[in-house]
Amino acid sequence: MVIDPPKFKTLIPGFDELIRNGGIPEGSSILVEGGPGSGKTIFCIQLAYNACKQGKKVLFMSFEEPEERLRSHMKNFGFDTEKYEKKGLLLIKRFNALDIARSVEALLSEAKRELLIEIQPVLIPKSFDPDIVCIDSLSAIASAFSGEESRFRIYMEQLFRYLESHKITSFLVRETANPTHIGAVYVEHGEAVSFLADGIICLYNVIYKNGERGRALEILKLRGADIITKIVKMDITRRGLKVYPHITLKGEYKLT
Repeated sequence: MVIDPPKFKTLIPGFDELIRNGGIPEGSSILVEGGPGSGKTIFCIQLAYNACKQGKKVLFMSFEEPEERLRSHMKNFGFDTEKYEKKGLLLIKRFNALDIARSVEALLSEAKRELLIEIQPVLIPKSFDPDIVCIDSLSAIASAFSGEESRFRIYMEQLFRYLESHKITSFLVRETANPTHIGAVYVEHGEAVSFLADGIICLYNVIYKNGERGRALEILKLRGADIITKIVKMDITRRGLKVYPHITLKGEYKLT
């Protein structure tokens, strides 16, 4: 008898309605991808805060913004992170992607370029055992491996293996210049990541023919879940993201 894994609800207004069978399977690795300003980081800080409200332990790993800027960003949306940090439910920490790249290079050198080696993929403090990890962003990590695509791929494989073995639900931000899955010719650095992930959530900037701009969201795939496959309207409000699961984009528009 196969038992379905527990489900995680993001509690982002409207988003969970796009998943018919209760939420994101716990232990899944989810890519959150989109262009600049599409709301990727907001999506992650909002679900991180909501997860803490549900009693889950969350590690927010930033490879771009410093901790204080992220705390200020959260506070602007009314997310009181201080109380959850004091309770030990939330850890916001900045990491250096170059440190990871150097560590991988050193390990490969020691292994005489053998590819089947064990790499410590994430710098999770030993005193913190998270249920959820948010990584912002894979694009910053990929840049640190510039010109070393094979090493980046090795690191990604180890990272996903680590998260899976520890049953950690993860949300990994990836910035894309264009939506790669709708026919664009742009090729994302580290494209194999899409095949390793259990799910992909796409956030879009929308440009309508009349010049108006908007935002939209789509769950492109989610293993182990029954999802509603359509591109729906989304807004960034003073309280974070709001998804409109029953409003499908219409008219002539371009996604970026």
